[in-house]
Amino acid sequence: MEDIKGRQGYGLIQVFTGNGKGKTTAALGEVMRVVGAGKRAGVVFFDKGGTHYSERPVLDRLGVEWVATGRDRIDPVTGRFDFSIIQLDRDEARRGMDAAREMFEKGLDLVVLDEINSTTSLGMLAQEEVLATLDAKPDSTELVLTGRNAPQAFLDRAHLVSHVGLEKHYFYVGVKAREGIDY
Repeated sequence: MEDIKGRQGYGLIQVFTGNGKGKTTAALGEVMRVVGAGKRAGVVFFDKGGTHYSERPVLDRLGVEWVATGRDRIDPVTGRFDFSIIQLDRDEARRGMDAAREMFEKGLDLVVLDEINSTTSLGMLAQEEVLATLDAKPDSTELVLTGRNAPQAFLDRAHLVSHVGLEKHYFYVGVKAREGIDY
């Protein structure tokens, strides 16, 4: 890893990973700070299709560019989550990588690749493709990668790694995901 001692400004890579709740929330906190500082931010939501995410209207109001990729995995009839991986998932993940590169080209100060870790670990994207995109990041763009099961190569490349742990979660005693809190 390059020597970053004394570095100022943006351009580092952060990873939020682990089995606990709060990785996306932490990344969106970074977005709020960047926008509050008068800078420009973008978010690519990987594997988060659908319209039920409460943060997206706020991102619009803040002027944050965002792209959502993937299928809506919640069955509208049963409410069950579809864990299968199909070709459409791989195609959507590649669309997300294209969106990330476009954000780099626009010179955004912060780009969040939400759920890129799990998207990669589940095989929707090749690790090498994601690493090539990390290599294409402008030196002045801060990059945040979120999701469970961050590949070791992502952890090695990162300048900051936060493991969000799970000790207890209300989901496991039957509390369903709640609008405005969990999505």
